[in-house]
Amino acid sequence: MNIFTNILLQPALATPSGFSILLAATPVLLLIVLLGVLKLHGDKSALITLLATVFIAIFAFDLSAADTGVAFLYGVVKAIFPILIIILMAIFSYNVLVSTKNMEIIKEQFSSISSDKSMQVLLLAWGFGGLLEGMAGFGTAVAIPAAILISLGFKPVFSAVACLIANSVSTAFGAIGTPVKALAIESGFNDLHELSANIVSQLSPLMFIVPFILVVMTNPKLKALPKNFIISIIVGSVSLGSQYMAALRIGPETPAIIGSLASIVTIIIFGKLTEHKHDENEEQEQAKSAVVKNKYTLKQSFAAWSVYAFILLLVIITSPLFPSFREALQHIATTNIPFEINGIQKIHHISWLTDSGTLLFLGSVIGGLIQGAKIRELLSLLWRTLVLMKKTIITVSCLIGLSTIMDFSGMITVLGVALALATGSLYPFFAPTIGCLGTFLTGSDTSSNILFGKLQTTVADQIGAKPGWLAAANTVGATGGKIISPQSIAIATSAIGQQGKEGEILKKALPYAIGYIIIAGFMAYYFA
Repeated sequence: MNIFTNILLQPALATPSGFSILLAATPVLLLIVLLGVLKLHGDKSALITLLATVFIAIFAFDLSAADTGVAFLYGVVKAIFPILIIILMAIFSYNVLVSTKNMEIIKEQFSSISSDKSMQVLLLAWGFGGLLEGMAGFGTAVAIPAAILISLGFKPVFSAVACLIANSVSTAFGAIGTPVKALAIESGFNDLHELSANIVSQLSPLMFIVPFILVVMTNPKLKALPKNFIISIIVGSVSLGSQYMAALRIGPETPAIIGSLASIVTIIIFGKLTEHKHDENEEQEQAKSAVVKNKYTLKQSFAAWSVYAFILLLVIITSPLFPSFREALQHIATTNIPFEINGIQKIHHISWLTDSGTLLFLGSVIGGLIQGAKIRELLSLLWRTLVLMKKTIITVSCLIGLSTIMDFSGMITVLGVALALATGSLYPFFAPTIGCLGTFLTGSDTSSNILFGKLQTTVADQIGAKPGWLAAANTVGATGGKIISPQSIAIATSAIGQQGKEGEILKKALPYAIGYIIIAGFMAYYFA
């Protein structure tokens, strides 16, 4: 009987042995060492860690070789649909704009909104990125804004780190609220409105802190501090107010979308009101911005933005906001792939007409045609994009594969239970850490909620805490884990063309993720 079975058969949470905890933690520690210390490329680090995970699963956690193989295959299928497809199509959409030279129009129009680099980063990473996360999720909020930031002249590693930090808060309600819905199912806490409100409440200080970090990263000069502080307070207040009302009145589908749209409008207005002339160079920039406003016709602007406009349109009309239409499309074209692992039945659903990757592809092709590209040129560009992604394909497939093996062998459960039992009455402070661990291992807030949602409410019952509050703490911690998730970092390096720099990005992002989780821990503990 393996360790996982022993734990599940106990009426209360059983304490795993120190040796089992060490073995379960080995893949996590090994991956961190390979990426952050030895600075191996992401594909090599993921492959080595995968092999170690397979060995531990078979020989220490009694997962049969056959089940281990099927678990890996299941992980690869999950990696391809939807994660790798979305990464491919997100980069493809950007490459279409570069190929048709319309990215220059978008670049100039973003610059015309404000010559202040801090406003540009906040607008793209926090506002536009949050909107993409709320509608599509699965890496689009990192890949697309990072690529645009580079086109505006920002350094690749900076662009990646900024977008990873920004792609935190909005992840809680990403992909039209998918993580919260999964959390409700797994935790047994079915009041979606209260659960959503709890999540927004715990995220509230981070809605001010994350924008402040982004603008200070962009402009760390002391004289910029007052302006940075003011815009952070304003954007944080707008985000908090709009997301909380959306959570209470509508549910988990719209807080990220409404909050991001409100933030975009706020940032644009603030950018316009605070434009000022310091010197001759800035006066020249202001003059250039004024020219850009009148440089392009409405038709040219529409063509330039058509790729993203059609992506957003397709995402909205096929989202759960229109359930009847969505269900009809899913009924027309859905593939179900069955798996049986360790006696557990799993079915992976691929709804082709509502899949985010399909929507990104269609939006990119429609926009590309409007911009004057030929079908043959677009397909050739898609193939070249796929070839450039070969290292990312290996990295993400291995990472999702090993996390799936860890899940079915019981390693992830051992880690979560060990932390829960070790912290006792202080558990609420560490509840977000468990959510963070889930996202670090799986790359998904939704997966973290599926893994640990029930654990959080079980522990809450045992220590007398509020189950809905600790369930929310899991998702809040999971949003912090997105900052340093190897899968998210792989998406970022692929988007900015910096494969091989995963370790450098992890090292830069790690302090922010640690601070994020500590703040989340205090919120969970003091109001539990």
